[in-house]
Amino acid sequence: MKKLLLALALAASAFPAYAQSDFPNRPIKMIVPFPAGGGIDITARIAAQKLSEVLGQQIVVQNQGGAGGALATDAVVKSDPDGYTLLYHSTTGIVHAAVTPKLPYDYMRDLASVSIVTRFAPVMVISPTLPAKDLKSFIALLKANPGKFSYGSSGTGSALHLGVEVFKQKAGVDIVHIPYRGTVAAMPDLLSGRIAMMLDGVPVQTPNIRAGTVPAVAVTTRARSPSIPEVPTMIESGLDVELPFWTAIYVTSRTPKPIVDRLNAAIAKAMKDEGVVKRLADVGTEAVGSSIAETDALMQQQFTLYRGLIERDKSLLSGP
Repeated sequence: MKKLLLALALAASAFPAYAQSDFPNRPIKMIVPFPAGGGIDITARIAAQKLSEVLGQQIVVQNQGGAGGALATDAVVKSDPDGYTLLYHSTTGIVHAAVTPKLPYDYMRDLASVSIVTRFAPVMVISPTLPAKDLKSFIALLKANPGKFSYGSSGTGSALHLGVEVFKQKAGVDIVHIPYRGTVAAMPDLLSGRIAMMLDGVPVQTPNIRAGTVPAVAVTTRARSPSIPEVPTMIESGLDVELPFWTAIYVTSRTPKPIVDRLNAAIAKAMKDEGVVKRLADVGTEAVGSSIAETDALMQQQFTLYRGLIERDKSLLSGP
């Protein structure tokens, strides 16, 4: 009997290691907290298709919106720690966690970063009715007219709203916030001059920039965007602002490290595929595939940035 119990104990202790070495041996679910057909969902499906090939198991994309992505995030946090439930989130996840006081999870503690998957630049576009045509002249215009101009965003507390607030602090300008239900809704007011500026994703604004509909004065990444290489960075224009937007994959933080490492290696391989690189470039994003340490560092830096912004001025979340 003692020998039987010992054998059973050894078998039980060996099971987790066997399960990890056998990973993955069934389909994996990737939860995307955005509607199907949107920009983030498109990049998720491009990544999922290649990851399926690399891992030898199907990655099933499941869209689960609601509560600013909190429902999807909570589902992954509470999932089994076996690597079969992934969260595919964007900059929005960090911003929502930084500005929302009460969530059913701790974003930085309860999720384990696997890898940055894609990166894309936010771009500052201004109204064609303005005399300014570049970032320096636009800042000069704002400084000469404090509080007289306004900017649009996709909503109070959004990454695009808070990104402009970072710009305001760095540039020392006063410009009034007007939230919209998405940046598409703000475009008519930008074109007419009711609002002077907004920050938006390069993939969304590239057609307008290419058509000459709106002037693009700067991107907020350290390097220029491959989609609009003619547009300088804010750093190049003399303003110390770096606000990258990205998508990343996470798992619940209880997931064993060998499984996280396996997923990280698979993402790195998938993002080097020439077909994936081209398909993502076609929708205005850059394939990345980062180390776990690099991903963690970016998450911490961005969380600290947005949390600090709100702690210094809680009125930012009260709306106009």
